[in-house]
Amino acid sequence: MRLFVSEGAPGSLPVLAAAGRAQGRAELLISTVGPEECVVPFLTRPKVPVLQLDSGNYLFSTSAICRYFFLLSGWEQDDLTNQWLEWEATELQPALSAALYYLVVQGKKGEDVLGPVRRALTHIDHSLSRRSCPFLAGETESLADIVLWGALYPLLQDPSYLPEELGALHSWFQTLSSQEPCQRAAETVLKQQGVLALRPYLQKQPQPSSLEGRLVSNEPEEEELATLSEEEIAVAVAAWEKGLESLPPLRPQQNPVLPVAGERNVLITSALPYVNNVPHLGNIIGCVLSADVFARYSRLCQWNTLYLCGTDEYGTATETKAMEEGLTPQEICDKYHVIHADIYRWFNISFDFFGRTTTPQQTKITQDIFQRLLARGFVLQDTVEQLRCEHCARFLADRFVEGVCPFCGYEEARGDQCDKCGKLINAIELKKPQCKVCRSCPVVKSSQHLFLDLPKLAARVEEWLEKTLPGSDWTANARFIIRSWLRDGLKPRCITRDLKWGTPVPLEGFEDKVFYVWFDATIGYLSITANYTDQWEKWWKNPEQVNLYQFMAKDNVPFHGIVFPSSALGAEDNYTLVSHLIATEYLNYEDGKFSKSRGVGVFGDMAQDTGIPADIWRFYLLYIRPEGQDSAFSWTDMLFKNNSELLNNLGNFINRAGMFVSKFFGGFVPEMVLTSDDQRLLTHITLELQHYHQLLEKVRIRDALRSILTISRHGNQYIQVNEPWKRIKGGEADRQRAGTVTGLAVNIAALLSVMLQPYMPTVSATIQAQLQLPPPACSILPTNFLCTLPAGHQIGTVSPLFQKLENDQIESLKQRFSGGQAKASPKTAAGLTTAGPQQIQALTEEVTKQGNIVRELKAQKADKNQIAAEVAKLLDLKKQLALAEGKPLETSKGKKKK
Repeated sequence: MRLFVSEGAPGSLPVLAAAGRAQGRAELLISTVGPEECVVPFLTRPKVPVLQLDSGNYLFSTSAICRYFFLLSGWEQDDLTNQWLEWEATELQPALSAALYYLVVQGKKGEDVLGPVRRALTHIDHSLSRRSCPFLAGETESLADIVLWGALYPLLQDPSYLPEELGALHSWFQTLSSQEPCQRAAETVLKQQGVLALRPYLQKQPQPSSLEGRLVSNEPEEEELATLSEEEIAVAVAAWEKGLESLPPLRPQQNPVLPVAGERNVLITSALPYVNNVPHLGNIIGCVLSADVFARYSRLCQWNTLYLCGTDEYGTATETKAMEEGLTPQEICDKYHVIHADIYRWFNISFDFFGRTTTPQQTKITQDIFQRLLARGFVLQDTVEQLRCEHCARFLADRFVEGVCPFCGYEEARGDQCDKCGKLINAIELKKPQCKVCRSCPVVKSSQHLFLDLPKLAARVEEWLEKTLPGSDWTANARFIIRSWLRDGLKPRCITRDLKWGTPVPLEGFEDKVFYVWFDATIGYLSITANYTDQWEKWWKNPEQVNLYQFMAKDNVPFHGIVFPSSALGAEDNYTLVSHLIATEYLNYEDGKFSKSRGVGVFGDMAQDTGIPADIWRFYLLYIRPEGQDSAFSWTDMLFKNNSELLNNLGNFINRAGMFVSKFFGGFVPEMVLTSDDQRLLTHITLELQHYHQLLEKVRIRDALRSILTISRHGNQYIQVNEPWKRIKGGEADRQRAGTVTGLAVNIAALLSVMLQPYMPTVSATIQAQLQLPPPACSILPTNFLCTLPAGHQIGTVSPLFQKLENDQIESLKQRFSGGQAKASPKTAAGLTTAGPQQIQALTEEVTKQGNIVRELKAQKADKNQIAAEVAKLLDLKKQLALAEGKPLETSKGKKKK
């Protein structure tokens, strides 16, 4: 026999590995040929690898060549291996071709490469973990293992493309890669060049069709049904038959919730929203909503769970907002704290406690951590060159300054961080800086400040991360951000600011300064817990017993993953540090960004005025949750997902299941006599439920939602195939079959009601009320599909769960939130035309600037004539702004003459 292979041809990898396993079984000559050499005389195009048999016949399919070598080794064929080979050819190869083309030919990286194959990798991992076997077809290595390993090796040999959360896949790949035949094959084909060795081969291939639209699509993908073993079916049926009796007892309610020894104690925080503004949809999905899904899931798992959040109230942003609205900082905090709380209440966020940072506990805990850091030599003093606005007569804190980013050139970079490139900035580094209050150009002057000595704490942080990251569920972007910070070297970080509104610095000579908000904001989690319970230290000084999950957008990662852990480790007071840091990418709005000033995008207080229920907002935001890459809110897509996934899929199935019970069986669940097909269905549903658990335990929130929709699709298909509405009119056997199908369907609906609870709590409660689901089944999510509605159970009144969203309704909302509200508003005065967003923004800033001048003159008790002149200017600017916005001018409301 003669085997023809080519360097840089991916198909050569598995055949060389398979040939190595069969070494000594037959005489084999291996020849390396060029990629353009025609080995098979009757093929018009070059083809490698090729196996020329002694009979003169040729095998030129990779899997066929590998199969031949395995048969030489005495391997016996089996159906499961054949199914894996078919899946590799039809599902894995198209996705893998796209990923390799992106990586090698187009030079892309990260999620652009991993995106096409993520679903396939997850499928392999799911199959390995579900079977608890080291190999794809059982306890021993098979043909399927070598073929899939050879296909995946060029990509997965780079660890960054082997997701850490896929533990079973990781173990399988490492096991095979360490075997000598596989190592020799890799050396022969890749020649120590890694994946780049494939470039000449891939450049000659046509661009994979799967590149087009694959990554940006939010469309549901049909799940292939896994192959079931008899053992799996038997286990699933046994669990189903036990029903409610297999549920564990409910955890007793605690108030306050405190850690319990021997239990899984889960502490969940979402990034504290700035009090000074109204959160938009991106803020909501990035922090509170994602954390809420996980908190609700944790409670369904009977974990001892505490979910906390609150408003971040100190700092420059609050002072700025207070100036704009003519209020004191405390009044601004009081006003917006209520707005935030109302928004989260409407979105059904299940905080155990929603607090705030302007409390005595915040001052006490922050100052204590600072004193401990100071005493241990982790605080430095230094003179800082700062921007000072001579017109406003004060040093400008970071958020009072805007300018051009020195790194990427973004023109609206803040004085502490650029929103575009994400880099942290010292305000004096900004190009063309401006005071945000008066828009004048500040000057550089010196001020004495305190610094956290991060370089001195770096070794402790790295040691902690080395222990924490392996096996944890930190998201990939969080890991990347933290590693890049450590790679670039930590630098001393200023922790004080020249402000009045903040936590006072308890050190002589610094009485006129406060702590920088990013030193003490993360300490807000501790103080909010202290306001919830005076036993807060049981959560925050108990790392051995507490699992801390922290949810945020990616721009908050450095402060939660470096700054606060450094402070806590330096304080040496046994603080609980983050176990799992969950960071999202950014959610954009349609084709741009959310902007309150320009009226672009939906903000939390606006969502409730759209007439669309909170659970629909929750569903869509979670469906497009920016995991792995940025995503965008789209009104058109929201309409489509509501009408297809909720109305036609989920709502249709649950309504039909309940209606069949009411219409055909008088509202009582009928007897169920399961056939082998029914048993297979409930096994598939059990496996999908277990997959849902696996995903949510890894905080893969968006992907777990797909499991709910997959089960619902299985249910719809089951009803369609079995047609109970026809069988109920037939003979006794048909009527019994109609009863079984209806009973199994309504039990699937009951399971879906519990799985939905973290995502759509109101819809979940509505389904459970309609089905009269027993209370224990409402509060616990088992790992197996149980019969929770046995024969004879009476359900309640069934009604539709969702309403159709109409095109004209959505088009109206799209226009309303597109930034053209003023122009389209029916309140616009007749004959008036509106200005563009930039002109309106400029006039708004002029009004703010002039309002500050008037307030300062009044505070200084200046000459009345001077004040009157400035007030006249302010009124004129307000008129210009009203005209620009298309608003009617207000008539004078002076005193009436008697």
